[in-house]
Amino acid sequence: MQKIKNNSLFVASLILAIAVIFSLASLTAARNTTSAENSTNNQARQINATEHRSTVANFVRTLLKTASSTEGGIGQQVRVIAQQQNDSEATTTKAIEKINSRSKIKTFLIGSDYKNLGALRSEMVKTRNRIDQLNRLIQNATDTAEIQAQIQTLEQEQIKIESFIKVQEGKFSLFGWLAKMFNK
Repeated sequence: MQKIKNNSLFVASLILAIAVIFSLASLTAARNTTSAENSTNNQARQINATEHRSTVANFVRTLLKTASSTEGGIGQQVRVIAQQQNDSEATTTKAIEKINSRSKIKTFLIGSDYKNLGALRSEMVKTRNRIDQLNRLIQNATDTAEIQAQIQTLEQEQIKIESFIKVQEGKFSLFGWLAKMFNK
């Protein structure tokens, strides 16, 4: 009986040691990125948030200019949509920056920043609704070329954000399944 307990204790210790070694090796591999790669990645991450901010600012500026020159009742509605999108841009940019600034080790252990990914998804739905509103508005307008071009620009930005979300959600993590359970 004593021998069985010693053997099971030995096996359990061996399994624990292997798990610790695997975790340490994985963490060491995650840390072994050069500082040049880190600075390049950080610049690319900053560019993504900056690009989004710039794209939305151009979208809003152009829509406001178009709304002021558009005759009829849609000018005010276009202004409201442009202002809503401008407000949404701050939330989206902040979420992108938080997701990008999450440490690789934390991402490896517990997964992506699901809270901010959810905020991005929420803002995407709101933006999709605004695009639909603009499409309905331009059906009644006469000069719609500029608004149509801005809608296409915003749709392209939506595609970029959606692919960003998919990449972030697809990252491997040891205990990501546990983090997802708590975030629901």
